[in-house]
Amino acid sequence: MPNENTPIEGEILKQPEEQKLLPAERWPSELHLLPLSEKPFFPAQTLPLIMNESAWMETVEAIGESTHHMVGLVLVKPEDSDNATREDFKTLGTVVRMHHPAKNEGKIQFIAEGLRRFRIVEWISDKAPYKVRVEYPNEPGKPDSEEIKAYAMAIINTIKDLIPLNPLYSEELKFFLNRFSPNEPSPLADFAASLTTATKQELQDVLESLGLKRRMEKVLVLMKKELDVAKLQSQIRGRMEEKMSEQQREFFLREQLKTIQKELGLSKDDKTAELETFRERIKKITLPEAAKKRIDEEMAKFSVLETGSAEYTVSRNYLDWLTVLPWGMLSEDKLDLKRARKILDRDHDGLDDVKDRIIEFLAVGAMKGEVSGSILLLVGPPGVGKTSIGKSVAEALGRKFFRFSLGGMRDEAEIKGHRRTYIGAMPGKFIQALKEAGTANPVIMLDEVDKIGASYQGDPASALLEVLDPEQNADFLDHYLDVRFDLSKALFICTANQFSIPGPLLDRMEVIQLSGYITEEKIDIAKHHLWPKVLVKSGLKKGQVQISDSAIRHVIEGYAREAGVRNLEKQLGRVARKAVVQILNGTTTPIKVGVKEIETYLDKPIFHKDKPQSAVGVVTGLAWTSLGGTTLDVEATRVHTLNRGFKLTGKLGEVMKESAEIAYSYIASNLKTYKADKTFFDSSFVHLHIPEGATPKDGPSAGVTMATALLSLARNEKLARPLAMTGELSLTGQVLPVGGIREKVIAARRAGIMELILPDENRRDFEKLPDYIRKGITIHFAKHYRDVVKVVFK
Repeated sequence: MPNENTPIEGEILKQPEEQKLLPAERWPSELHLLPLSEKPFFPAQTLPLIMNESAWMETVEAIGESTHHMVGLVLVKPEDSDNATREDFKTLGTVVRMHHPAKNEGKIQFIAEGLRRFRIVEWISDKAPYKVRVEYPNEPGKPDSEEIKAYAMAIINTIKDLIPLNPLYSEELKFFLNRFSPNEPSPLADFAASLTTATKQELQDVLESLGLKRRMEKVLVLMKKELDVAKLQSQIRGRMEEKMSEQQREFFLREQLKTIQKELGLSKDDKTAELETFRERIKKITLPEAAKKRIDEEMAKFSVLETGSAEYTVSRNYLDWLTVLPWGMLSEDKLDLKRARKILDRDHDGLDDVKDRIIEFLAVGAMKGEVSGSILLLVGPPGVGKTSIGKSVAEALGRKFFRFSLGGMRDEAEIKGHRRTYIGAMPGKFIQALKEAGTANPVIMLDEVDKIGASYQGDPASALLEVLDPEQNADFLDHYLDVRFDLSKALFICTANQFSIPGPLLDRMEVIQLSGYITEEKIDIAKHHLWPKVLVKSGLKKGQVQISDSAIRHVIEGYAREAGVRNLEKQLGRVARKAVVQILNGTTTPIKVGVKEIETYLDKPIFHKDKPQSAVGVVTGLAWTSLGGTTLDVEATRVHTLNRGFKLTGKLGEVMKESAEIAYSYIASNLKTYKADKTFFDSSFVHLHIPEGATPKDGPSAGVTMATALLSLARNEKLARPLAMTGELSLTGQVLPVGGIREKVIAARRAGIMELILPDENRRDFEKLPDYIRKGITIHFAKHYRDVVKVVFK
C-alpha cells in the first residue's frame, strides 16, 4: 500500500496543515537535495517547479515521508540536472517547503516556498536520493541602519522603473508583497535578484553573499543592467511599431492613389503595364511565324489570369524570355582581314600558324559575306592563350562575346534548359548567352569542353551535338522556350587541353592546335603583355621597376619552363611585389632587376640546364603531355648474369609496357644484325627504367627510344653525342608515326638538344612547323630501325 504522501498518478499529495517557520534551533539538520540547472532559487521566491519522475520520484517520496516536508534546492553545473553528481552541486542553496506535489505524464510538479539559505556540511548519501547534513548561516548586517534603508529605497525605485517596461514584473511583485513587507531588506534583495535575467553564476554569487550590504550592492548592479536592457528593448519595439504603422499608412495611401488614377484613366494595373511592355518589345524584333503564334497564345492566356495566381508568375516569366531574345537582330560583321591581323598581332606574340588559320577562316567568311555555321576547337596546354584568342576573334569581327565553362557540367538542362513544369525553371546557357549579348550572332566560347561530365541527370556532351552541328542548330529547341531558335548565325569557339572529347562531338569541330611557346616567344610575351600587366596589378608606374631581357630569360628557363605563360606571369608578379616592398622601405627608383636580383627575389632556380645523360644504356626520348612536350631519359642496365629476365619500372601504362616488350623482343632477335653479342640477353637480367617514377606514363612513342637503350647496353656503347628521338617500333623494325611533333620539338629546343630522330611519316608534320622552331635543328627521319642505328652508332 502506498504511503499517504506517495505521489499517485493524477492525485494531489496529501499535505499536513501549513507549518509556521520553525525556531532557529528546530530547523532540520538533515535535508534531501534536488538540483536546479537554469538558475538558483531564492528564499523570497514561491514558484512551481517540475522535475523528471524517473530521476527524482524516490527523493520526492522521501520528502513526503518527512514531518517538515522541506527540501534543499541547489544549483548544479551541467545543463542536464538529471545526470548531476555530488561534485556538480554548489555548497550553498535554499531550503524550501514543498506544497502540493503531483505527478503527470512522467513529470512531478510541486510548489516551492523559499524559506532561508543553508550550507552543505557533510554528504550522507552520494547517490539519489541525495541527503546531506546542513547548517544555517546567519546574515550579518543591521537591517534597520540608514545605509541599508538607502540601498532598499534604491532597489524599490529601480523596480518601479522596470514595471512600466515589462508588465510581468508587476505580477511577481504582487506575489512578493503577499508574503513580505517592502521594509524587509533581505527578502527585498533576493526578490529583486530573482527578477533579473542575469547568468546563473551571477545569481549564485548573490545567493552566496550573506552580508546584507554586499548582497544589495550586487543586486543593484544587476538591476541597473536589467533596466538598461529593458529600456533598449522598449525603444526597439517603439521604433518597429512606428515603422510598421508608417508602412501601413503608405500602403493604404498608395492603394487609394492607384484606385483614383485608375478611375481617372491616368494609370494602368500591373497586368496591363506588363502586356504593353511585351508589345513594345515585339515591335523591335523580327519574329518567325511559329514564335509569333506562341507569343500571341501566351499573351491571350496571360491577360485573363489573376495577378495573385501561381500561373500568373510562370506565364509572365515565359513571356519575358520570349520577348527579350534578339529574334532576327544581327550585328554587322567587320570582315577586314588587315584589321583582324592587326588585332591578333596586338594581343598575341608568336602563334603565327594559329593566326594564319584564323585569318583563313575569316577570309572564307569575307568571301561569303558572313561568318556562320562554324565551330572552332582550340586545343593546347594551359596558359597558351586559348581564351584570349577567342576574345580577339570576337573583337576582330565586331561581335559581342560570351564565355562560359563546361568543366564539371553534369546536367543536360544547363545546355537545353529546364521544362517549365519545374519550379525555378530557366532556359539553357545558350539562350541566356543570346539574351545577355543582345544579338543572334555573338561569339560564344565554351571553355574546358574536354572536362564535361555526365550523371543520372543526363549527358551534356550528347546535348551539345545539336548545338554544335551547323546542320541542326538552325532549329535549336530549348526545353524552356519550347520554340525553335536559330543558332546558326553564332560563332562557337571551344577550348580543350587534350582530345578527350566524344568522337561525334569532335567530328563537328574545326580543330586548331596551340602548342607551347619557345623561350624567345615567351620573352616577347613577357615584355609586351605580362610585365606591363603585372606592373598595373602591383600599383607600379612604368619607370619605377625595369627588368632586363636576360632576367626574363632566367625566369623562363629557371622557374617557368611549362608550355604556357601562366606560371611565368606568377613569377613576374612575385618580382614586382618584392620591388614594391623595397620602394616602400625607401629604395630609390628606378629599381633595375637583373639575373642576380631574380635569384634574390625568387630563391634558387627550380630547373637547371642539365646536359643530357651520356652513359651506356641511357637514351633521351621525347614525350607529349597535356601540359606540352617534355624530354625523358630511358635507362637500361644489366642487373646480373644468373638467368635471363626483363624488368620494367617507372609507373608505365599498359601501352608503354607492350612497347617495351616489343623493343626487347626486337633487339634480342636482331643482336647479330646490329653487331652486338647475340648471346647477351640469354644470361642477362635486364632492368629498364624511366625516371620520375611518381608520374604516370603511357603511349607507344617511346618504342624506338627503349630499343636504342637496350641496344646501347648490349653493345656496351654509349651515344656519341646529345640527341633525342621518338617513334613507335613494330616487331619487324618498322618505325611508325606518332603525334605531338610540334610539342616534342619545342621540348627538345628547351632542353638544348638540337639533333632529333623522327619517324619518316612525320616528315610532313615537321615541315609544317614555323621556321623559328625548325631553325638550327638537325633532323633524321627513319623508316626502319636500321636507319636509327646508322645515326646513333655511325
